[in-house]
Amino acid sequence: MMNLTITDKELRATDAIKDYVEKKMPRIEKYFGEEDFDVNVKIKAEKNIQSAEFFIKAKGVNYKAVTEGSDLYASIDKNIDIIESQIRKEKTKREKAQKDGSIKQIAVNGQGSSSIENEIVKYTRYEIKPIAVEDAKLKLEEKKSGSVFYTFINIETGKVNVIYKLKDGLNYGIVEPE
Repeated sequence: MMNLTITDKELRATDAIKDYVEKKMPRIEKYFGEEDFDVNVKIKAEKNIQSAEFFIKAKGVNYKAVTEGSDLYASIDKNIDIIESQIRKEKTKREKAQKDGSIKQIAVNGQGSSSIENEIVKYTRYEIKPIAVEDAKLKLEEKKSGSVFYTFINIETGKVNVIYKLKDGLNYGIVEPE
């Protein structure tokens, strides 16, 4: 909802001027929909120059346009054009920031340093083949991805085992179910 205030200085804000400003405001209102926003219009005259100043506060953003000339109505039109341009630019900037922000958030989530906690965020699937413990150790060493474990079926026991590198980086451990 628009809250419109028109003030004047050394120039009387006639009903015709007020009606003209109100007639032009739908061009601005369409950008804010049902949201509240304030519009302050100040008209003034100094010698033969008339000026119109528009100040709009909406969605936490301030917009301002000031024009002057010999025709007050032309100044009002020019201000509407300026404000409309500012609003479109701000809207584009916000949309771009939101789009970039969501892409950055996805990238952060992909790296695992996000606010998601206590959730399974990655699955790795591979075929488990029956092999000897020594072969499993070689497979773990072959992996260049920095894997610290390798799952396999122990050919001697027929059970699923996990071989892993110990923190010392030199030795290995095996997890074997009973």
